[in-house]
Amino acid sequence: MSEQAALDQLATDYWDAWLAQHPTFATAIGDRRFDALLEDDSPEGRAAWRQTLGVLRTRLDGVDDGDPVTATALRSSLASDEAFLDADLPSFTVDPMDGIQVSLLNIPSFHAARNADEAEALLARWRAMPGAIDVASEGLRRGAAEGRLPVAALCDKVVAQLDELLARPDDDWPLMDPARERPELADALLDVVATQIRPAYARYRAVVADEIRPMARDNDHPGLVHLAGGDAAYRALVRAQTTVDLSPEELHRIGLGEIERIDAEFVELGGRLLGTTDLASTLERLGGDPALHFATREEILAVAEASLARANAAIPDWFGRLPKAACEVVPMPPHEEKHSTIAYYRDPAHDGSRPGQYYVNTYAPETRPRYEAEALAFHESVPGHHLQLAIMQELTELPAFRRFNGAMAYVEGWGLYCERLSVDMGLLSTEMDRFGVLSFDAWRACRLVVDTGMHALGWTREQAIGFMASHTALARTNIENEIDRYIGWPAQAVAYKVGQLELLRLRAEARQRQGDRFDIRRFHDVVLGQGALPLPALREVVERELV
Repeated sequence: MSEQAALDQLATDYWDAWLAQHPTFATAIGDRRFDALLEDDSPEGRAAWRQTLGVLRTRLDGVDDGDPVTATALRSSLASDEAFLDADLPSFTVDPMDGIQVSLLNIPSFHAARNADEAEALLARWRAMPGAIDVASEGLRRGAAEGRLPVAALCDKVVAQLDELLARPDDDWPLMDPARERPELADALLDVVATQIRPAYARYRAVVADEIRPMARDNDHPGLVHLAGGDAAYRALVRAQTTVDLSPEELHRIGLGEIERIDAEFVELGGRLLGTTDLASTLERLGGDPALHFATREEILAVAEASLARANAAIPDWFGRLPKAACEVVPMPPHEEKHSTIAYYRDPAHDGSRPGQYYVNTYAPETRPRYEAEALAFHESVPGHHLQLAIMQELTELPAFRRFNGAMAYVEGWGLYCERLSVDMGLLSTEMDRFGVLSFDAWRACRLVVDTGMHALGWTREQAIGFMASHTALARTNIENEIDRYIGWPAQAVAYKVGQLELLRLRAEARQRQGDRFDIRRFHDVVLGQGALPLPALREVVERELV
């Protein structure tokens, strides 16, 4: 077997193993081989995954030739998987945004049952849910016994979520949604929800509320730095999320520098559009004027849909390669909206059964600024995540792991890059919408400061909230949810700015090298043409292709 063939086989084996370890992700992208399964986060399951990663790494070390981009991407993916295993986040994380109490309820939104076999697999997955919930409880008990505990504020939010869910009748649970498409499943689903899943959720609630919450870390100690081994774990997670060698202290300084720059832009724009004189008065006006906020959920959805349509019409002038898959706007479901972020994107299913979906949070519309809505849409849908991720899926010449997964700094850096790009593309409706671009840029710069502040420098939760409130126009509710997200998902938040800044550097350097030959469509096609690469590999591709 040639070196390239060996590398190709290794890439295939890695991706098959990765999907087997993450079966709900497989279903979400349209790979239906693992529909009956759930993630195995038990000690035995984690040990088996670690052993598999070790075997794959040994095989990769033995490949001396072959496509260097694929080899680099695979090495980075293996290192990221190992970093997350080492951090052991499930043993001390109670997460109101993406914890098991939410993630299981989201499965019906992407697990279709189009035939009898798929329906049988769906029921098997539902019957596996109680065991997965109990594994989560045991994980928290194990972490507590080892001195690693969740944070009080997050425990309180999760208990509130569980209380709201358990107060709903069985037939009103999101897990009953498949019966609306296939009524013949109703009786079986109702039985498993009522007799197995509901009791498991009640057990999980008791563990969080009665066992873990009384011992939880207080809100003044939310970071990994307060846990044994937490500093090393955080530094490894930073490397996994950014794919570059920047320390938390360096990221903190970069964030502070970006905040200083953006603060000045806020003051200038506020003076021109609002007649304000400093940052505080500008942010106060943006946050306190009801006319600058939505009144209804329907308004939020209408702006999201109009922004997506306008972007779709404009992208042929800025991108040569366009995705075949469509994108649609979807309101965030009630079971997650209260404690979730302002929006997120879900990839299309590669089998064509589901388009890309831009989920927008319409909860408490009076807290959601109008001037942020367009920048948000351009980040999450087009030209942001949908354009990048849908195109990535369609790069059939690449190994599957490069088509369906990749570096967080690339993916989220691209989304943030597109917020600023939307200004260049003329997509903003009014000058006021520039405040959204600035606020979101400040938000991601704040992430560098507050994520590293909490997890490496010992900041309190309130200190992080206060910093973000002083430098962005985000509503207090959104800021609190964001800070809790960073507590529950350490280092993920730093990827955005790191990726955006690298993309801006690569574009500026290519423009300088090529002069009059520089073509923005070509630049974007090169960046989007190799999957979500680690940033050093992306730099090599851009420098090779745009000489």
